[in-house]
Amino acid sequence: MLIFKKMIVLISLLAFLGIGALGCEQKGPAEKAGEQVDEAAEQAGEKMEEAGEEMK
Repeated sequence: MLIFKKMIVLISLLAFLGIGALGCEQKGPAEKAGEQVDEAAEQAGEKMEEAGEEMK
């Protein structure tokens, strides 16, 4: 009976930790801001390439 209770506690703990790990997949504000900076830099690079093509 004692082993059964320990198994229930262990399974519950693992389930709780698994659910907590799923919450870490959401993007935070810093990650979102970083993505926006990356997109802006990529767009600026494309505009520079276009300007270089027009200069030729």
